[in-house]
Amino acid sequence: MILIFSAPSGAGKSTLVNYLLSQRDDLEFSVSCTTRAPRGQEVNGREYYFITNEEFLERVNKGEFVEYENVYSGTYYGTLRSEIERIENKGHHVVFDVDVKGGIHLKQIFGDKALSIFVAPPSVEELRRRLIGRATDSMEKIEERVKKASIEMEDSKHFDHIIVNDNLEIAKSKFLRVIEEKFA
Repeated sequence: MILIFSAPSGAGKSTLVNYLLSQRDDLEFSVSCTTRAPRGQEVNGREYYFITNEEFLERVNKGEFVEYENVYSGTYYGTLRSEIERIENKGHHVVFDVDVKGGIHLKQIFGDKALSIFVAPPSVEELRRRLIGRATDSMEKIEERVKKASIEMEDSKHFDHIIVNDNLEIAKSKFLRVIEEKFA
């Protein structure tokens, strides 16, 4: 089974995915590649594989990605085929924490083998507040993310489930319930 989780930046997707991973030992996180610099306490090989644009494009040319996107001008993100194989070879289900376009693309690739969940913020204003509170981006970058989020919210219709993260504990419960129903 492939589990795809997508959301606008700051909606709480990674928090919910980490919670889900702590609740089930049959799930494993697929580490994506990115050309952006690490933020905060991020570690290469744990949250992302941090690589250069040149290395990323070289891997694209070699066909190493299942999917990839130029998410923000000049910043690439991609899903390595080797990550999926590594996780499936262990008998685990693959968990993707990806941007919205990547999530839609992965769902198209894997079809019924995948369950896709969109994590929505309660509002664009709350999203802006969360991004400011995260203190990892400039105000210019935050406004770019908020603008993009408005567009991404419209794409939520392409996902199997939408979970609004307006209360973290309730969202965790809904998240777990959707997964448990799929594996029932």
